[in-house]
Amino acid sequence: MARLWNGLVGALAEAWGELRVHRARVLLSLLGVVVAVAALTGVVAAGAIATQASTESLERASGRPATLYVSAYNPETGEMPKPEVLTAAFQDTMKRYDVRYTSRVLWGGFAVQFPDGVLDVQAIGVDAPYASMHRIRMVAGSWFRPRDVDRLAPAVVISDEVWQHLGRPALSTHPTIRIVKPAGSVDAVVIGVSPAQSTDGSYQSVYVLADDFGKLVWQDPQYPTIPNYEAWVPLGIADELMSRIQRDIAGALGTDWIVDVNRQDYLAYQIEDPLATLRIIVTGIALLVLLLGALGLVNIALVTVKGRIREIGIRRAFGATAGRVFLAVMLESVVATFVAGVIGVLLAIVLIQNPISADLIAQGVQDVPPFPVEAALLGLGAATLVGAIAGLLPALVAVRVKVIEAIRY
Repeated sequence: MARLWNGLVGALAEAWGELRVHRARVLLSLLGVVVAVAALTGVVAAGAIATQASTESLERASGRPATLYVSAYNPETGEMPKPEVLTAAFQDTMKRYDVRYTSRVLWGGFAVQFPDGVLDVQAIGVDAPYASMHRIRMVAGSWFRPRDVDRLAPAVVISDEVWQHLGRPALSTHPTIRIVKPAGSVDAVVIGVSPAQSTDGSYQSVYVLADDFGKLVWQDPQYPTIPNYEAWVPLGIADELMSRIQRDIAGALGTDWIVDVNRQDYLAYQIEDPLATLRIIVTGIALLVLLLGALGLVNIALVTVKGRIREIGIRRAFGATAGRVFLAVMLESVVATFVAGVIGVLLAIVLIQNPISADLIAQGVQDVPPFPVEAALLGLGAATLVGAIAGLLPALVAVRVKVIEAIRY
């Protein structure tokens, strides 16, 4: 074992020494390998960040995996249970299974007094855990806290479009918005600003607590707004919980009602990777550049071996085995491409992790992933493999050199 190790170390040292002698030609042949490794590594890393951005976008729309949606209806009349009855059954069931991330979601609208007049705004009633369930990040201020339910003036979180329309008042001054109702007006305190949902400012929305929804949004007493019910549960036990929650809520409501519990988060469906085609194209180009770099390295190695025929013959005459010569020649290419791979990976890290690229690629991403280790390993592995393939032919040529003819060369 020690002899094998010493032989390997010696071959590496010889390979590094030869590379230093022919460094100019080797460097020129390895430029393509460096560029290809940087491209390959960068594509994998950028793909990981882009995938995270796509995932977060889907989670904002439909909830994190696994988000359960609960509803109930009467199969004969098509009616839904009274909101207070279904809410009580839903909340009791969630407490039973220690599900802490739950929210009611109500949709409506109200009129808001702006400096330039009264405009209709989308109103969304939610409970405090909704922000965590849907990855809502705040532009300014804070999201709802449990104590906000007890405020004398209702708390609201406005979208960035509404904030711009109000003139971007400082939230430290506790600004308010006036909600105009048929029976009068209500002032609500702005505690936070959520991200914009439109590029032209046309979509203006306000989040309110579900408990305050009835105070701010006018509803027909005979047809009150029925909430949607959401629960974020561990992905591994989602299927089991779905059947249990359905059973328990149905038991609480009675036999007249049908209870549906289903998933609508993105993992519940087979979604194609929108970046798959781009990755394949760029990866193909990178592999092609790697191949061209390998061909250039083969030419350089063959020329180098021909120039060292006499040296190889003398080494064989002094007892160097064919295996030792083969390993030494092939390792020259492996060491060269490995060094090129390290440079390419470092270049990819600089290109991907610098602030300008990070802002461009990871725009809107909350949990920006670190530079993926698998991308760096892939780049180094590809470079090393190319070096091994490129060094195979010159090594075979070196081994087949006859000692007597080589010394006479």
